[in-house]
Amino acid sequence: MSDSPVPSGAKKGSAKGAKKDAKKPKEEVVSPPPKESGPPEGVMPLFLATKSQQIFSCICDEHVTDDNPYKLIKKEDIIEDMKMRAAISDFHPAKQIVLDYPGEELLVVYDPDFQYGQNFYLCTTEDAKNKLLRPASGKGPVGVAGEEAEPEEEEEIVYTYKPPEAKEWISLGSQVEVECEIVQDTRPKLKFIASRVRREFGAFCEFQDRDVDPATALEQGLSASYMGIASYEDKNFSSKRLEQDSSVQAVPERVEGSSQTVWKHPCTAAVQYEPRSLSKEECTTIENSEEYQTFIESTVPRFELALQQNDIMDVFFDDWSVLGDEDTNFGSKSDNHLKEYQSFTDLQYSKDRTITCIDWHPTIKGVMAVSCAERLSFQERVDQATQLLMTPSLILIWSFSDPIHPQILLEAPDDIFCFKFCPSDPNIVAGGCINGQLVLWDISEHADRLQSSRTGGGNTKIDKKQQPLFGEEVGPETPTIRYCAVSAIENSHKNVITSLEWIPDHFELNRYGIPVENKTSECIQIMTCSPDESILVWDTRPPKTTTGPTREQQAIDKKISETGPQTFKHLDLTWKPLLKMVFQKIDGSGEYSPLVFSLKERQGVRDHVPAPDLSTRRESLVGMGRGNSAKNQKPLDGVSTKYFIATEDGEVVYATFKMEKDSETGKSNVPRPTWAVSPHDGPVHTLQRSPFFSDILLSVGGWTFALWKEGVTNDAILQSACATKLYTAGHWSTTRPAVFFLGTKDGNVEVWDLLDRTHEPSLVQNVTAAQITTIIPWVVSKKQHLIAVSDNIGTLHILEIPWNLRHAAANEVHSVQNYFDRETKRIEYFSDKAVIREAEKNQAGKKKKDDKPAEDKSEEQLLQEYEKQYQQYLELEKKLLKELGIAVEEDEPEM
Repeated sequence: MSDSPVPSGAKKGSAKGAKKDAKKPKEEVVSPPPKESGPPEGVMPLFLATKSQQIFSCICDEHVTDDNPYKLIKKEDIIEDMKMRAAISDFHPAKQIVLDYPGEELLVVYDPDFQYGQNFYLCTTEDAKNKLLRPASGKGPVGVAGEEAEPEEEEEIVYTYKPPEAKEWISLGSQVEVECEIVQDTRPKLKFIASRVRREFGAFCEFQDRDVDPATALEQGLSASYMGIASYEDKNFSSKRLEQDSSVQAVPERVEGSSQTVWKHPCTAAVQYEPRSLSKEECTTIENSEEYQTFIESTVPRFELALQQNDIMDVFFDDWSVLGDEDTNFGSKSDNHLKEYQSFTDLQYSKDRTITCIDWHPTIKGVMAVSCAERLSFQERVDQATQLLMTPSLILIWSFSDPIHPQILLEAPDDIFCFKFCPSDPNIVAGGCINGQLVLWDISEHADRLQSSRTGGGNTKIDKKQQPLFGEEVGPETPTIRYCAVSAIENSHKNVITSLEWIPDHFELNRYGIPVENKTSECIQIMTCSPDESILVWDTRPPKTTTGPTREQQAIDKKISETGPQTFKHLDLTWKPLLKMVFQKIDGSGEYSPLVFSLKERQGVRDHVPAPDLSTRRESLVGMGRGNSAKNQKPLDGVSTKYFIATEDGEVVYATFKMEKDSETGKSNVPRPTWAVSPHDGPVHTLQRSPFFSDILLSVGGWTFALWKEGVTNDAILQSACATKLYTAGHWSTTRPAVFFLGTKDGNVEVWDLLDRTHEPSLVQNVTAAQITTIIPWVVSKKQHLIAVSDNIGTLHILEIPWNLRHAAANEVHSVQNYFDRETKRIEYFSDKAVIREAEKNQAGKKKKDDKPAEDKSEEQLLQEYEKQYQQYLELEKKLLKELGIAVEEDEPEM
C-alpha cells in the first residue's frame, strides 16, 4: 500500500520554504528608508472642490473611497474644463502638465488622510500611473513613484509525478445502506418489437385537422386521448405595427341662404313705478303667518350648512392649478440650507474690490449687475488719487450663461456705490458716485446681447470663430458703454450717494414736493440721498429753454455722440436737481445725515391715479420731450407724501417731502420730521418695506435690527438684542411674509422666521470668509428661487433657497398680520401705562406738597385714641357674635 497523493501546491510550498531556510540561516535587519518631506516624483497634490468632483464623477466617499481611491479622467475632458472655467478650474495649477502629458487618461488618486496636503493627488507621468495601477508583488513596500523591494531569487525545483496506488477496501458498515437503495428486478423484463414497412421510411407526412371533442372523435374513429389548445393572447410578446403615413383633408360644405329682417322704427319709451312698501302691521302679520314660519324653518338649516362649508373650505378653489406643486419642486422638503448655485468674479475688474450694490434685471431672467469699488479709506484715496484716476470704475452685467466673462461693462466717472435699473425701461440705468454725482446709461444698443446670451445665442459658429484658442491671450470682447449724462459737480451731493430710487411712474413731484399726475406713465424722476444732510430729486426731462444750443454746447454734443449714445445729452454736465430737502432735527440741534430712505408708493400700484396717456411715453423718457406745465398737472391727494429715513447716527426718522410755506418769510421750507427714534448703535444701511405689508419696515444697522409699523410713533414693534457680529446687509423674503435675511461681517447669512422664533435666527450658514455687503433675493420661477450675496473681495455668490424657506405656510399672511397687531397693542398698552404712571407720580408729588405736617400728640392723647379704637372693636365683635347666635350672655353680679 502506498501513500495517498498530496496536492502539488502544498508540496511545492513546503519545499520552497525548506530551501529558503537552508539558504538563509540568519536574517539581516534592514533599516527602513527615510520618509520624504514632500510628495514623491511623478505626484502632484491637487485640491478638487465639490463642483469639480461632480463634473468628473469623483465625489469623495461615493465614486472614490479608501478601498478604491483611483479615478481615470480623460485628458480632453480636463482641457475642456480649463477652457470653460479658466482660472476657476481646479486643474489650472497643473495646466502645462496636463497639456504635456503623453497619455490619453490621467490618474487622480483620492487622499483622505491628506498625506500630501490636499484631498487628491495627480500622477504626472505614465510610470507613476502604472506603478499605482499594477504594483509588483513582493514583501517590500510599494510606493507611488519610489523603489520597490527586490524579491529574492528562487531556485526552480523539478518534481516527478508518482501515480497513486490502490489500497485495500475496508468495510465500515456503509454497504448496508447502499444495498437498501439498489433497485432489484422482481419479474422478468418485457420485450417489445416495433417495425415499419421499409417503403414508408422517409415518406412525406400529411397532417389533417380534427376536432378535439371526444364525442366527435369517436364518430370519426379516432382516439379521444387528445388535449385541445385554444389560441390566446400572449402578453409577453407584442407585434409592432409598421408606420403608415395617411392624410385627411376636410372641406366645408357651402350652403347659400338668405334672410330678411323687419326693421322697426326706434322710439323712446319710459316706465315709471313706485317701490312696494309694507306697513308695520302688514309686516307683523306676514311674520306671524304659518307659511312664513314654515319657509324659515326649511331654509335656515340650508343657509347654516352653506355658511359652515364656506368657513371650512373654499368651494371656488381650483385644486388642479396647484396639483403637484409640492412634489416637483427643486430640492427636498427636508432641505433647510442654502445651496451654492453659481458664483461670479472677474480677475481684472472685480477681484480684491468690494461689491457695493447688486440689482437684478427687471425683465431678463438670469441677468444681474454689480458695481465694484476700491477698498480704501478717505486718506488712502487722497494719497492714491493719481493712481485711481487711471483705474476704470465699472458696473459689470453678468449672465448665467457665461460665469467667467461679463456681458456688458458700464463706464463711470468714479466708483459707483448704488445704482438701479429703470422699472419702466430696463435699458436705462441710474447710478450714484462716491463724489456725489448722478450718472445715467443707455444700454438699448446692446440689449440683444443680453437676450441672446440668456437664450444660448452666443454659441453660434461666428462666436466660435471669434473665440481664441486655448492658451492664447483673450482680447477685449466685452463691450464698454460710456455714460450718457452726469450731473454738474457743483449742483450734486457733497458726499457719496448711498441710496437711489426711481420714483414710481404713476406720479411725479413738482418743485414744492407736491405729488402731481404723471401723464407719460414712465419713471422720469430719481430720488437720491447722501450723508451731506440732503435728499435730492432729479428730473430726466430737459428743462424749458428759449435759446438754442451754443457752439460750445454743439461741440460737446458732437464729441459725446462719437463716444456713446445721445439719449440724455441735454443733461450732461448741466444736470441740476429739481428739489432739495434738508431735514432739521426735532430738537433743533442740527440736521439729519440720511443714508437710506423708503417711499410708501410702489411701482405698478395705480389704484388711486387716472389711466396713463400712452402717446407721450417714450418721448418724455429719452429727453426729446419737455416737462408738463404746472398749470396742466393735477395734484394727487391719494399719493402719500410720508416716508422713512435712516441716518448715519442710527436714527429712524418719519418725515414728509411736501413743503410748507413759512408764515413769516413766505418761503417754502421742508417741515420738521414727525418723530425720530434711535434704536441702532451704528449707521443704518438697510431700510426696506415688506413686500406683503406696505406699513411694515425692516431696518438693519450696527449690531441690531428692528421692525417698524407706520402709525406707531413710540418705538419699534420688534427690536433685536445686540448680535455677536456686526450686521452689514438685510432684505425681506419675496415669497414668505415672516422671513427675512441678514448678512454679517464674518460672512454668515442669518435667516429669521418670525413664526418660528424671534429671539434667534432659524438658520445660520457661512457663505464666504469675507464681509457680506449686499443681499437681494430673486424669483426665477415658481419652482426655483435664488438669492444673490456679495462680499468685499469681489465675489458674487448665487444661492438657491430651499423649499421650506420659499414656500409659505397656510394662512401665513394672516398669522404674521396677527403677530404685528399683537405687538402694536403691546406697545400702545405700555405707552398708556407710562402716561398713567407719570400722571400718578405728578399727582402724588402735588398731594405731598399740599398736605400740611401733622401736629405732634402727647402720650395721653395717643392712649385715649387707642382705647377708643379698642372699644369700637369690642362692640363690633359682640354685634357679630350676636348675629351668628353664638354670643354668651354674662350673668349679672349679685348685690
